[in-house]
Amino acid sequence: LFNLASSYADVDYYHVLLVSKHATKAELKVAYHKALLEAHPDKRKQKDLAAAIDSASKTMVDIDTVKEAYRVLSDDELRAIYDSKHSAGRHSVATGPRPAQVVSLEEFTEGGSEADGSDEQGNGVWTYQCRCGGLYQITAALMEDGVHLVACSSCSEAVWVGYELAESEE
Repeated sequence: LFNLASSYADVDYYHVLLVSKHATKAELKVAYHKALLEAHPDKRKQKDLAAAIDSASKTMVDIDTVKEAYRVLSDDELRAIYDSKHSAGRHSVATGPRPAQVVSLEEFTEGGSEADGSDEQGNGVWTYQCRCGGLYQITAALMEDGVHLVACSSCSEAVWVGYELAESEE
């Protein structure tokens, strides 16, 4: 009876139509007509093309997506199924930052922000240049704590730093 196409599985139909989860059928109909006009290639001007891009997924919101969103949300039974599947999918997987690449510690340069290659606490510091020009920085203390995911100091990129801790001989 209800089969969301796999290409629409991650689409937030409420976001496509720009309505709240409690929108009435009348509000859905108005939003549907407005979304159709905005998505229609003959009605959309070139400068408005960027406005039709869905900021959450950076994919074009096309007429088929708008129609599917309205079809599902305007039918009480389909909407209830969509809401239960959509909310279950959103809460079942915890996601964190996804690394842009895996970089071996050997590719990092020892000697970070301090001239002697250590931070304020005397820990070793390693840096690796990001494509934006910023730096990824990891310290011996972070590695001892098991940290592998390191963010760039200038942008939102993150890398997974590959290393193995040496066993201390005590």
